[in-house]
Amino acid sequence: MHVKKGDTVLVLSGKDKGKQGKILQAMPAKDKVVVEGVNKIKRHTKPNQKAPNGGIIEKEAPMFASKVMVVCPACSKATRVAKKEIDGKMVRVCKKCGEALDQAK
Repeated sequence: MHVKKGDTVLVLSGKDKGKQGKILQAMPAKDKVVVEGVNKIKRHTKPNQKAPNGGIIEKEAPMFASKVMVVCPACSKATRVAKKEIDGKMVRVCKKCGEALDQAK
């Protein structure tokens, strides 16, 4: 997948087109991502430990990873991702400015 948990992304299509948010969860097996504040759904829940009163809970739903594009932290533009070997490790690189998207740990 071209995105990872913690990336800031721009939504390309759908009801939330143009919104930016951080990836909360990535599901590579299903090719889906959960983006903070985007693709909100309302879930009717019965009372339980987390929600003692139950009711209608609003939360983010997964969306296809192809509908989002990474926003480069260096140039602040939505960009495609290239893979490049730096110091013996494969890292994701911004196609527009050439900066590495993955921080060295």
